Amino acid sequence: MARTRLAALAAAATATVALTALTGCGAADMTRQASPYADAKGSRTVTLSVQSWVGAQANVAVAQYLLEHELGYRVDTVQIDEVPAWDALSQGRVDAILEDWGHPEQEKRYVDDKETIKPGGELGVTGHIGWFVPTYFAEQHPDVTDWKNLNKYANDFRTAESGGKGQLMDGSPSYVTNDKALVKNLGLDYQVVFAGSEAAQITQIKQFAKEKKPFLSYWYKPQWLFEKVPMTEVKLPEHQEGCDADTEKVACAYPHTPLRKFLNARFADGGGDAAAFLKKFRWTTEMQNDVSLMIAEEKLAPQEAAARWVKENEATWRTWLPS
Repeated sequence: MARTRLAALAAAATATVALTALTGCGAADMTRQASPYADAKGSRTVTLSVQSWVGAQANVAVAQYLLEHELGYRVDTVQIDEVPAWDALSQGRVDAILEDWGHPEQEKRYVDDKETIKPGGELGVTGHIGWFVPTYFAEQHPDVTDWKNLNKYANDFRTAESGGKGQLMDGSPSYVTNDKALVKNLGLDYQVVFAGSEAAQITQIKQFAKEKKPFLSYWYKPQWLFEKVPMTEVKLPEHQEGCDADTEKVACAYPHTPLRKFLNARFADGGGDAAAFLKKFRWTTEMQNDVSLMIAEEKLAPQEAAARWVKENEATWRTWLPS
């Protein structure tokens, strides 16, 4: 998903290139491959996967700051898309993913079958993907919040990119999304248009809001943008267990997902204080949004935002440190 890039150290940048080569072309299974900078025995180095959305970057920024300043570790970060990040974690090329929005196929393969990844506990934040319209439009047209009425407003949401249909704006194609199937299976006169990234999508949403134009967008909670552009969710058919099992036949809403952490299995068992800390790392939606706003709106560097948050929330983070 569905989400200000942290600068990777030189070794981590090299890893990203290697990962692209390995995961992008069907390379042989390398789930037991050693890494020179992650999962190194006796080292005080931790490598964290950073997803592209700002909430995930906030998690990593705070974890990195505390690992370095309180526990004496060096932290490397690598930005990888959601699914390849699971491959990297299994291979030991990264030690932890701090925000996963649900990847059952990868979880079955690596946690259940190969046992190369272990759950690291819940992050404390519940994620939810949905379709949203600006609240100023919903107040003028209250029935737009029921999906059954969306075709009525297709012309209002039409753009130059949507081919004569209403536009449903998505972010990156790499995010968790059922939107193309939902549009087809619900018989909606809409075209899914990808902005390309969370940052590009935010730019478009802000521009629409500035001009008070209507828009329909894939979006997710928690996300700091709701504080700047109030949005109202469109009610899709109720989510039931298993209704999204077949990605071609999905015709239901996205679930509410407790976001979870995952650790490389060898790191989980032998990562010492770092592994113990990451397992205990757990904060609230409000806390994550506080750091996200500093990064995205105040334009602080992630480590500056983390330092400010850490200074103001000692009672919280002290509970994460190994006893």
